Amino acid sequence: MQLTVCNSFATLSGMKRRIAKRRKPETVKVGNIVVRIYRRQTTVKGREYQTYQVEDYTTGRRVLRSISDHGEAIQEAERIANQLSTGEVTAAQMSNSEAADYGSSVETLRPTGIGIVSAAAIVAKAVEILGGDRIIEAARFFARHRADKITHKTVAEVVTELIEAKEGRGKSDRYIGDLSARLTRFAESNAGDIGNVTTADVQRWLDGLKVAPQTAKNFRTVLHTLFSFAESRGYIFKGGNPVADTEHISTNGGAAIEIYSPAEMLALLNHAPTAFVPVLALGAFAGLRSAEIQRLQWSDVDVAGGFIHMSADNAKTRSRRLVPIVPNLAQWLAPYSGNVGSVWKGSDRILRGARAQTVKASGIAWKDNAARHSFISYRLADVQDVNKVALEAGNSATVIFKHYRELVKPEAAKAWFGVTPETEARNA
Repeated sequence: MQLTVCNSFATLSGMKRRIAKRRKPETVKVGNIVVRIYRRQTTVKGREYQTYQVEDYTTGRRVLRSISDHGEAIQEAERIANQLSTGEVTAAQMSNSEAADYGSSVETLRPTGIGIVSAAAIVAKAVEILGGDRIIEAARFFARHRADKITHKTVAEVVTELIEAKEGRGKSDRYIGDLSARLTRFAESNAGDIGNVTTADVQRWLDGLKVAPQTAKNFRTVLHTLFSFAESRGYIFKGGNPVADTEHISTNGGAAIEIYSPAEMLALLNHAPTAFVPVLALGAFAGLRSAEIQRLQWSDVDVAGGFIHMSADNAKTRSRRLVPIVPNLAQWLAPYSGNVGSVWKGSDRILRGARAQTVKASGIAWKDNAARHSFISYRLADVQDVNKVALEAGNSATVIFKHYRELVKPEAAKAWFGVTPETEARNA
């Protein structure tokens, strides 16, 4: 009985030792793959031998491969780990329905050099980042827009670069000034990377301007110019102009046309600074735009010949035209017949100052674009020819007919073109 207990105790102790030895296998790791190596003690004819069992899943199920040499066991574990990491396993040996999918996946991945385990990890992470299975869509977006090729610039840096580019191309001071003022205002509110500005950012900024529809539309136009420039320079991705999808601002056909009466224009002319008189007169009696007047040279004003030569470079529409000098305009321009150089030699700021001075001295409120609007309206009433007026004003007949038809009567037109430097004296 005592012998039996002792033998049982010895057997139990041996089992405990074997269990303890199996508890912590040696591991070989390649990438995310871990292969375990188990040490085993065997006894043959009273002699103990140490062997190694390498865990192998390359067939789709667990197999323990016995190897007597420790170095060889390490090499075999590394081989198996490499096979599993690169997907080089025999899926056909799998006994379940996953074998076909496994084999197909390995073949699909083979040209990429990515193992199936690594591929699974990549997919899992991508799904986590995208919040769902949008991997292909995200990859196409990245490839289409070449997001990896973007050069990072702040909004302010791109604004400066755009202004310099426009100056280098000989754009007018007026255009440069307007562009700079509007875009600097935007840059002050959007100080970060221009590539991070979204459609929602632009829309919120436009909505927050609290300006008239036409003014908001003008801001939208220059912002579109800014982001188109950024796109062409690789500062935002191709097709990534955020302004393109903002709300298209309607001006409801434009603001109501405002014109001056002959008496109002006479008061403005009589109270204007000397240098500002030709600017007023050319707008009121020739229909020139303010920007066109600022680009005009006295050599373009042929009072003796009876025409103003508006070159393509000076005209807003980039189309040259001849504008007749009507008799009362000739009288207003006569004191300046010997002048050379630009008709208006000052800056935009000085022009605005002259305008403000005129308004204050005359007591007549300033109406935006009203000098040109007045000319077109009175001229149409006088000559009754839409196409003729359209040519003179550098506008389309459709716009002239739609916006200026029947605003004034022929009698009022005669009074308008009868406004001369002597009018006030005659009426006194």
